[in-house]
Amino acid sequence: MASIPLDYVNYKSTSVFEINSVPKMFLHLHNTKAGVFGQIHVLNGELKFYGFTDRRGEIEQELIIKAGEVAVSPPQYWHKVEFLTQNTRFRVDFWAHKDSEIVAQNLSERDE
Repeated sequence: MASIPLDYVNYKSTSVFEINSVPKMFLHLHNTKAGVFGQIHVLNGELKFYGFTDRRGEIEQELIIKAGEVAVSPPQYWHKVEFLTQNTRFRVDFWAHKDSEIVAQNLSERDE
């Protein structure tokens, strides 16, 4: 599993998702933007993370993330998640280089 470089900062976080509130995108193949790491925090229950070789590729990894655990999806990595328990709750933090344009844009939006 990837790790977030030390010169990256958390610039945005999702709300907490449950089985009835998760955006459908998370349950289907998607990826993160160039230069952005996604950090999945499971707060309750269990979530299964699937990583793919590419957009139409084979599954190259499966990881069960339990309550209190964290997993990291690297930039532009194709993945999806699956709820393993009905009471699963999670959020995603997004990280980018501290001097990147995406960080600057999101920090300025917080000031407005």
